[in-house]
Amino acid sequence: MSSLEISSSCFNQETKLPLSLPLVEGSTFEPPGKDMNEVEEKSKDTIKFTSEKLSVDEVSQLVISPLCGAISLFVGTTRNNFEGKKVISLEYEAYLPMAENEIRKICSDMREKWPVRHIAVFHRLGLVPVTEASVIIAVSSAHRAASLEAVSYAIDALKARVPIWKKEIYEESSSSWKRNKECFWATSD
Repeated sequence: MSSLEISSSCFNQETKLPLSLPLVEGSTFEPPGKDMNEVEEKSKDTIKFTSEKLSVDEVSQLVISPLCGAISLFVGTTRNNFEGKKVISLEYEAYLPMAENEIRKICSDMREKWPVRHIAVFHRLGLVPVTEASVIIAVSSAHRAASLEAVSYAIDALKARVPIWKKEIYEESSSSWKRNKECFWATSD
């Protein structure tokens, strides 16, 4: 018998499935209610400042929705150089009440401009070693164009409007506080 015949004969066997699924003790079975297309889901904005290491998986999970076909992410990481100097880490500080308020405004602006479902903005504070994430922004939407445009807007607006300060720590034991060139209150050089 060839493998094709074996496969064919397997499909010809009658298979009986139980009419109902067996229940595990203490569990209940509820038939599915609404179709996934009918799910009512409230949009949410999740904002977090933390000294803990950021997780792309954690942030992206917060914006998943059965109503969306796109999740766009921006992940800003510490690079190991700046203007010929070797950077070993960045240090971030923020004025939290104002920073959270500004990010909420940015989320509101995004919702006015694009049909996005969920938004998550996580920013790390304290020391951030080379290659680790200092900011993760995730946005979900039904289609990719909205989430891609919204996430790009979000990082640009964050850098321009949110009171977060960054100090670069160099290998030669020096450091330098940096201003965001995009920041609206920065003066021209």
